[in-house]
Amino acid sequence: MNRPWLVGLGLVGTLIATVGAAVSVGSSAVGWADVYHVVLHQTLSIGPDPSPTARRIVWQLRLPRAVLACIVGGGLSIIGVAMQTLVRNPLAEPYILGISSGASAGASLFYLGFLPPLLSKTLSMPLAAFLGGLASITIVYLVARDGPRVSVARLLLAGVAMSALMASITSFITYSSPEPDKLRAVLFWLLGSLNGARWGILPIPALTTALGVGTLLALARPLDAMLVGEEPAQSLGMPVETIKRGLIVLAALVTGTLVAVSGAIGFVGLIVPHAVRLLVGVPHRRLVPLSFAVGAIFLCGADLAARTVLPAQEVPVGVLTALCGVPFFLFLLRRRAYRFG
Repeated sequence: MNRPWLVGLGLVGTLIATVGAAVSVGSSAVGWADVYHVVLHQTLSIGPDPSPTARRIVWQLRLPRAVLACIVGGGLSIIGVAMQTLVRNPLAEPYILGISSGASAGASLFYLGFLPPLLSKTLSMPLAAFLGGLASITIVYLVARDGPRVSVARLLLAGVAMSALMASITSFITYSSPEPDKLRAVLFWLLGSLNGARWGILPIPALTTALGVGTLLALARPLDAMLVGEEPAQSLGMPVETIKRGLIVLAALVTGTLVAVSGAIGFVGLIVPHAVRLLVGVPHRRLVPLSFAVGAIFLCGADLAARTVLPAQEVPVGVLTALCGVPFFLFLLRRRAYRFG
């Protein structure tokens, strides 16, 4: 069996173990046997009725949160792969086009009451965040257009500018808010939180992430060609401009949806693709699915630590991903053997 298959099987086992630990460990410990019985009973109606306490902890609180962590971590990782290929830059990540900053501004405007009352009544915070991210990426795309082409240089510069603009809007809103309780809640959300995970909110992020994985796998060969450069890819018959527009739309859809349900969780989409390249190389047919698995494991483990590292207190998961991500990325930059693309 070759190395990618061995790595994949190892990651599947690690993912199952990580989800199990995330469900069983917490302020109230639940045995693995109880977790197994609750899941079997709720999904297949097999076995005796579990205790109400175990069912509530496992099925209503921890398992949907662990599943959402896997979806968000995997989704951000695959979009990190797409963005690094699109701009051919190892520093690229899902938030590079200003989507996260736009979503944060939209959520802040909604939650702190700065939107008109009629508009506030028709929106929810996730929807406001998604619309904010959509507005930001739309402006970035319009600026980056150069006739029929999309200029990667303009795309990066416009993304940086919109990120700064939206971040300043968010800062102004939070500074102007007269309600400290709401301000604390928004700041906690801006740092990334999976606290609101419920089964009812999972289908939309799951579907958009599945769409992202399927699309990138279908485009594996063109993406491999684009790593060499746009002109060589065009000479091989690849519709480069169409692919670039498709990647921008896909990044906007997946990232906007994930930020809307989890806040801005940084470094996942930046470091995970690099870590997977160290394991299996650069071909996208294996880079995409394995990046999803590693991202799911990473964020699920980080969320478990966020719930348990301090007694009776939850740390924003984005803080822990940054604490883990920055040293890893600095180490990666020092590796002479590592090559992007």
